Amino acid sequence: MTTARPSRQVVYGKNGMVCTNSPLSAAAGLKVLQEGGNAFDAALAVAATETVTIVPSCGIGGDSFILLYEAETNEVTGMSSAGVPGSGTSAEYYRKQGLTKMPLEGPHSVGVPGEVAAWEEVHRRFCSKPFEQLLDTAIGYAEEGFAVAPKIAQNFANTHERLAGFPSTAEVLLAGGKTPGEGDLLVNKDLAESLRRIAKGGAEEFYKGDLARKMVKALNDAGGLFTAEDFANHEVEVYDPIGTTYRGETVFQTRPPSQGFLHLEMLNLIEGFDLSGMSYDNPEAIHLMVEAKKIAYDDRNRLAGDPRVVEWPLDEIISKEYADRRRGEINLEWAGGESRDLEAGRTDGNTTYFCVADGAGNAVSWVHSLSHGFGSRFMAAGTGVLFNNRAGRGFTLEAGHPNEFSPKKRTMHTLNCYMTLRDGKAHIVGGTPGGDFQPQSGVQIITNLLDFGMGPQAAVDAPRWWSYPGTDPASIETAMELRVEPEMPEKTVEGLQKLGHKVTRRNVGQYDGKVQLILIDQERQVLIGASDPRGDGIATSY
Repeated sequence: MTTARPSRQVVYGKNGMVCTNSPLSAAAGLKVLQEGGNAFDAALAVAATETVTIVPSCGIGGDSFILLYEAETNEVTGMSSAGVPGSGTSAEYYRKQGLTKMPLEGPHSVGVPGEVAAWEEVHRRFCSKPFEQLLDTAIGYAEEGFAVAPKIAQNFANTHERLAGFPSTAEVLLAGGKTPGEGDLLVNKDLAESLRRIAKGGAEEFYKGDLARKMVKALNDAGGLFTAEDFANHEVEVYDPIGTTYRGETVFQTRPPSQGFLHLEMLNLIEGFDLSGMSYDNPEAIHLMVEAKKIAYDDRNRLAGDPRVVEWPLDEIISKEYADRRRGEINLEWAGGESRDLEAGRTDGNTTYFCVADGAGNAVSWVHSLSHGFGSRFMAAGTGVLFNNRAGRGFTLEAGHPNEFSPKKRTMHTLNCYMTLRDGKAHIVGGTPGGDFQPQSGVQIITNLLDFGMGPQAAVDAPRWWSYPGTDPASIETAMELRVEPEMPEKTVEGLQKLGHKVTRRNVGQYDGKVQLILIDQERQVLIGASDPRGDGIATSY
C-alpha cells in the first residue's frame, strides 16, 4: 500500500476530544470539558465560536445538521434545522422575471436560518451548563476580535469584490475598504450584541424578538419578501437518524433534506464486493466506489425533495434489497455514465464540520453552513448577521422537479455528517465540508478504516478522489471526470484510465474536504482524534 503523505500526528485523549477546523473553537470546547461540561455542552460552545471565527463557512445566519450519541442510553438522535425561503415568493415569481436559475446572492437567495434554533434544542435536551455560559467565548471573539486564519484570509481575498457589493456587509467585514489578511484582527461588535441578545433571550429573540424584526426589515428593505411569520414559524426537526450496516458496524446519517442517504446507499452497494487485501489507492477499489456513486447520485437527482412536501422512496433506496437489485449495474471492467436529465440543487461552496466526544462516551457530529462562501454575502445592518444563500444554491426552477422552488419547502441540502456504532456503542464520528464531495468522502474514510485497516490520521491524510459532476446545475451537463488529489500515485491514475475513467489531477495546493474524525476505543477507554491538514484545524484533547 502506498504510504499517505506526511502530515499531523494522531491525538489521543481520555477525558475529552474536540476536532474542528478552528483552533480557537477547539479551545472553547476543551475549556468547557475541563470545567466539567459534557460533550453536548462542548459542542454548543464550539458551534457558537465557529459562527464567529469561521466567517466564510458558517454563522447564526446559516443552518445545522447534527447527530448526538448518549452513552447512558446508547441512543443516537438526529437534528435538522434548515429554513424555508420568504413566503412572498414562488417559482413562477422568478420565472416571470426571465430567470432559469435562482439568484445566488442577496435576499432572494436566503432561507430562514436554522442555526440558533438548533443551539437551543441541543441545550434543552442534552446540555448541563447554562446556555449563556456556552456562548461566552463566541461573544468575546466577536466583541474583541480574533486573528484571521490562513485559509479564511484566502477566502476573503477571493471574495472581496462580491462582499464589497453589499454596503452593510462591507462596513463590517471590509472595514475601511481593507480585506482582512492572515493574522489581522476581525471585529464584529454588532454580532457580539446579537449573540448577547440570544444568550439572554434564546431562540425566542432570534425568531420572534427585536432581533428578528431587524433582520426581516433589513432583508425586505433590500428587496426580499419575508414576513415575521416566516421566522416565527421555524422549527427544528428531531428524529431517529437513517442508517444501514457496513462490515458489522451500524452507520447513521442525517435525514433529508440532507443528502446523507447517498453515503448509506453507496456503502450498501459496495458491501457486496470483497475489498479485503486492497488499499485506498487500488484502481479497482476506487472504480467500484465511483460506479456506486453514479447510481446513488442519479437517484438523488431524479427523486429527492423535502420529504415534508414530496413523496419519494427513501427507505427503499437505503435498503439492502435495493442495493442487491442495483449492484448488478456496476461493470467491474469499465466506467459507466451517469444520468443527468433532471436539474437538482447546486453544490455547497463553503461549510464547516466538527466533532466532540467526552470521557463518558457521549459524542456529537455537527455540520453547519452558510452554503456558498460567505453565503448570500448580505448582512443585516446593525445585527452582524451574515445570511445563508441556501434557497439560491439549493432549489431548481424546473417545473415539476421534486426540488422545484417553493416557499413552503426546505431545499435539498448537501450538508450531512455520520457516526457509527460498534456493538451498540459509538465508534467512528466524522464528517467534512465539501458539498457533493461529502458523501464520497464519507465512503473513502469508512473504507480506509474498516476495509483497508488504516489508522484515523492516515485515513484522513490519504489522497482523495472526487467523481464529478454531482448535483450542481452549473456543471450537471458536463462530461464525467474523476478528479484526484496531487499525491494520488501515478499507477493508480493509469489503472483508472484503463478502466475507462477520464482522470484529472487537482493542482498542487488544491484539495478536497477538511475532514475531522474521532474514534472511540471502547476496549481501552481512549479517544483518538484526527484533523485534516488540508484546513486550519486541530484535534485537541485532555
